[in-house]
Amino acid sequence: MVMMGAEKRWLFTLFIAALLSLLLLLLLTSLSTFTSPKPFPSAIHHGSHYPPSFAYFITGNSNDGDRILRLLLAVYHPRNRYLLHLSAESADEERRRLVSQLKAVPAIRVFGNVDVVGKSDRVTYMGASKIAITLRAAAILLRLDGGWNWFVTLSAQDYPLVTQDGNMPNLPIRSQRFHPIVVDPGSPWVILSRSFLEYCILGWDNLPRTLLMYFTNAVLSEEGYFHSVICNSPEFMNTTVNSDLRYMIWDNPPKMEPHFLNISDFNQMIESGAAFARQFRKGDPVLDMVDEKILKRGHNQAVPGAWCSGRKRWWMDPCSQWGDVNVMKPGFQAKKFEETITGLVDDWNSQLNQCK
Repeated sequence: MVMMGAEKRWLFTLFIAALLSLLLLLLLTSLSTFTSPKPFPSAIHHGSHYPPSFAYFITGNSNDGDRILRLLLAVYHPRNRYLLHLSAESADEERRRLVSQLKAVPAIRVFGNVDVVGKSDRVTYMGASKIAITLRAAAILLRLDGGWNWFVTLSAQDYPLVTQDGNMPNLPIRSQRFHPIVVDPGSPWVILSRSFLEYCILGWDNLPRTLLMYFTNAVLSEEGYFHSVICNSPEFMNTTVNSDLRYMIWDNPPKMEPHFLNISDFNQMIESGAAFARQFRKGDPVLDMVDEKILKRGHNQAVPGAWCSGRKRWWMDPCSQWGDVNVMKPGFQAKKFEETITGLVDDWNSQLNQCK
């Protein structure tokens, strides 16, 4: 009887050890799948036969690191390039934390298409400091990546209303259908073509630099600088579409900033056909609604697009694995955005002089 009891105890111990080994193996396999994505199997292609690429310049103030990360993941795509800018008042520890968070995202770690400005300049509403940091960002992005077509400025208080798979096909590279520059007179938020920024930064013409000196003495100079350069340059005059592609609610007469958006504004936002909305309080529940109903984005994950090939599981980011990053699959909001772009282009074609 003693020998039988010992044998049973030995068999029970062996069974438990085998079960624990199996569970450990399954856990390690899951972790490996989550944290070690395969190298991307296809190169990123640029040109008229492929979707355009965007260069995003995303800015934020002190303690905006988490908001910038959330916004980045909401507009992330391997074909794009990103430059993140925390204000000079932000602590170095906040920048280091942001960099550490970026490294934890598998696609960002492998594609290496996100950078953080290490030393920020101080910004004021008076003078040309905001223009200067924007031009500096554009110069960095021009140097880092030769493939992007459009330069987009965003702040931590913005959020997208359409996925990148929906944005990209609707802003073609440069064709008979569409080639204007997207600006809104009186708005600091712009979408500028690569060729225009090359003209501003690398061109031989002194006009951009002359106007920059003029706007040094202006208040809210970012609301007029690029517009003035465009309308005084023969090459780019009358190539503007007068919209910043944002959904905002203003007082009448308008104040310095638009209203903060919330859940009560959600239906109007999604019906607007805008690419972005502004402005939001940090962590407002309406952002979770946009993530769930429009972007289909999980917590601390990139928006899943056609490039993501991983299975969607609670323990796994579907974008930790990927296939062809040159393939797009626009969501339902892309149709509304396409209608917006078509309307803007029709208006542009019907006007002879946008620089009146």
